[in-house]
Amino acid sequence: MEASPEMKDKHLTGKIFTQRIERNNLTLRTRIKRLARKTICFSRSVEIHEKVIGTFIEKHMFY
Repeated sequence: MEASPEMKDKHLTGKIFTQRIERNNLTLRTRIKRLARKTICFSRSVEIHEKVIGTFIEKHMFY
């Protein structure tokens, strides 16, 4: 399946972009223990889980 021309302009590829994405994923995993395996810190409901992650992303990305 071929991507549309307008999507090709928005989609960035390359090693530097992959490194940035992986760095963000690592930051999430290390700072939000809820995303790591077998921790004592966990969310009992999906709603709380989403709010915690949303709050972290909002503060990390926009401040």
